[in-house]
Amino acid sequence: MLRAENLSVRRGASTVLADIQLELQPGEVLGVLGPNGAGKSTLLGALCGELSPSAGQVHLHQRALAEWSGPERAQRLAVLPQSSTLNFAFRVEAVVGMGRLPHASGRQRDEEIIGAALRAADAAHLAGRSYLELSGGERQRVHLARVLAQLWPGAQGQCLLLDEPTSMLDPLHQHTTLQAVRSFAERGAAVLVILHDLNLAARYCDRILLLERGRAHALGSPEQVLRAEPLQAVFGLEVLVQQHPERGHPLIVAR
Repeated sequence: MLRAENLSVRRGASTVLADIQLELQPGEVLGVLGPNGAGKSTLLGALCGELSPSAGQVHLHQRALAEWSGPERAQRLAVLPQSSTLNFAFRVEAVVGMGRLPHASGRQRDEEIIGAALRAADAAHLAGRSYLELSGGERQRVHLARVLAQLWPGAQGQCLLLDEPTSMLDPLHQHTTLQAVRSFAERGAAVLVILHDLNLAARYCDRILLLERGRAHALGSPEQVLRAEPLQAVFGLEVLVQQHPERGHPLIVAR
């Protein structure tokens, strides 16, 4: 799948990511947590090839990421950055359709996929509208539909990387977004998602990577990582960790 070996990234004289060992597994959602400046977006940039590592390697299906051509890579790896902007009055369907550019699946099939991806992102009601008329949260859901369409319907061998996809969303759409991500993984894709909300990570992620100053502080299941001691060490936050009364996953409460 997608694997990082001894991955490090430098910016000038500073090392912003160091010695990361990570492998995304088919069918899982891997959450990345950490305070501001911990290296989360840098990690995503290195995993998708946007940033060149100063040490270590990234492999996609046992081939160095740099060896893949753009269209080949785009059929297997989709990225939703922290902010996606367009300054043209494209219709929503055209924006989502940009995710189909690496494919030659035909107009009719592309239209079917665009509709399905919009429904998965709870954005079907936005069809026909101009992108520039949308709110920030609506635009975010349209871009989620775009990257879902790029890999639709999701299958083993595909990787989806998401940088704070819930940042501008209300509580309902935070959950619908992560439910869509969860469903995508259940079809076989590997998903990495950067989050700030500890309880969303506890509910929707299979494994969690906790970053501190560019290094892995902990990597494991939510039960292993979301404990009071590592959360205080990394975030400086005193918390109570309980069990969710219905779902059983960790429930984090600030003290």
